[in-house]
Order: sequence, then structure tokens, then C-alpha cells
Amino acid sequence: MNHSFLISKESWDKVLLALLRDHYIYAPILFNGNQDYRIICEEDVSQIIYNTPKPTTPLKTFFLPVKENVVKTITEIRMRIILGIPSCDLMALGLLDTIYLSEPIDTYYQHKRENTILIGTDCHSILEHCHCSTYGIQPYPEKYHDISISVLSEDIYLTINSEKGETLFKKLSVNGLFKEAGKDEMENVINKRNEIVALLGDICKDLPDYTTTGELIKGSGEDIWQKYARTCVSCGACATICPTCTCFLLIDRPEFEKVRQLDACQYPAFEKVAAGEDPLSSRHVRFRNRYLCKYVWKPEKFEPVACTGCGRCIEACIGKINKNELFKELAGVLV
Repeated sequence: MNHSFLISKESWDKVLLALLRDHYIYAPILFNGNQDYRIICEEDVSQIIYNTPKPTTPLKTFFLPVKENVVKTITEIRMRIILGIPSCDLMALGLLDTIYLSEPIDTYYQHKRENTILIGTDCHSILEHCHCSTYGIQPYPEKYHDISISVLSEDIYLTINSEKGETLFKKLSVNGLFKEAGKDEMENVINKRNEIVALLGDICKDLPDYTTTGELIKGSGEDIWQKYARTCVSCGACATICPTCTCFLLIDRPEFEKVRQLDACQYPAFEKVAAGEDPLSSRHVRFRNRYLCKYVWKPEKFEPVACTGCGRCIEACIGKINKNELFKELAGVLV
């Protein structure tokens, strides 16, 4: 395990074309200026985006659809490959696995996980709101993936990280297109990783780390939450686009159909009960509640972090709320 191999971009495209015969492949494609996952067909292979953060859709959507009937019979699905997953989404999957693969196991989630091969990607650049390294996450895959990929010039470096990845690689390597990557060749990958880590460290130097952020939130008063929630429209975009937020409703329908539907803690009446009480009726209280969940309550229960620094919530916010500015203000860096 953790063996690294080298293949030319031209040959790799041929490998992907061969894989399309018996796998569904999802990969990032640029469409109307936006990068997002798309199910790949032959003509798309040359258009796949590598090492560029980040697909608009979080990885969680592949395992927890927006709507899903959770009492239907689970049917066999064709093995799928998801290619080009950034480290922030892979680390988020660690939290989802902890929640949904612990007893009682969610068999729908489990089935999708078992029938999916995850190919992570190094990030060779950063976007304005990327801050994964602030929370101890590197901008390259470390965990929760089967294979990682890094593209430098016209060379593609693959590193095997699981038995599932090893099985797939054995199938790919029968044509002799791969060669083992030596220490000197992998040095190119390591140097690029170090460059991005240093860039992130410089840009995010004033942002408090994960644990400190939780302490700051616990000790905060209402004023700052009222200030930042002033432009919130309770649309729930921050929660639905987040790779770790998975609150849902369970809706009963005729014919013994139960639909799990994605929910969001920022929606009004999210915690309203039958008697009419609603502890989150105030907008700024709902707003703070989300960060208490991510930085205080989930760390008390789970090891994987509940915010992986992808920055999607900032990008998706209609009210232009920047949580990083909020945290810097709590830390006394931004006034």
C-alpha cells in the first residue's frame, strides 16, 4: 500500500476510456465557468479538470442524496469511480462515515460507500476562501480515499491508499502503461504540496484553529452574532452546501414510503415542536447554533472535524456573510 506510480496524461486518458466499459465515472468538468462533478462519457475524458479546487457540489451528495426513499429494497448498482476529490471533502467523509457507519448502520449509505472508488486530488492552487490547513487538514489527500492523483506537466502520479485502490490498479496496470515512481520523481509532487501548504499558511495566518474557534464561540456574547446575522436570509445555503452538514427530515408517504430529505438548521422552525416552542426562533440564535454544532458539540462526540475549511458556505451565502471574518473578530484580529 502507498506505492506510487507514473503514467503519461495521454495513456491515462486511454485507461479512463477502458474503465468506462464497466464503471460509472464522475469527475470535475468546467461548465459555464463553474467546476462541478459530471458523469463522464468518452468525449468528456480530455476535459476533466485536475488539481484545481474545488467542485461546487460537495462529495456528501453522492452518499446522502437530497431526497431518498429509505425503505425501498437496496439493489445492486454498477461500481462507480469519483475522480478529483479535494482533501477537504475527503476529510468530511471521515465524519460522515463515523456517523452513518456506526451502529445502527445506515445500510443505504453503506451500500453506496462499498460500491464507490474514491480518487482524491492534490490542490495545486487555492481559492479566496480556502482554509483547510487552519483546521489541520492538508491540501492533498491523506485519508478516506482509495487512490490519490497529482498531475504535473504531462505526467500523472498515482498513489495507492487502500485495498480497493490496489484491486482497481491491478486491473489498470495489465497493459504496462504504468511505471513505479521513484523517490526523485515523487520529490516533484512533494515540492508542489509544500508550496501550497506555505501559501495557505501565509493567507490564513490570522484565522484561529479549530479548537480555539470552539472556545471563542462558547465564550461569545450575542452582539457579534446579531451583527453578522443581520444580512442572513435563512436560505440554508451554508448548511446544504457544507460537506459535513447532514441534518434531514423523515417524511412519511403513502404505500409505506419514507423519504429522507436534506434539512438545514438555518431554516425558520427547524427546531419548532408540536407545542409551538422554538428555541431557535431568533435568526441570530439559529446562526450561532450552527457554529456551536460544528465547533463545540460535534468535537465533543466525534474525532473527525466538522468543518474542513472548504469555504463553500462563504461562497454560497446570499447575505455575503464571511464566517472567517467573524472568527477573526472573535479572536481580536479583525475589528
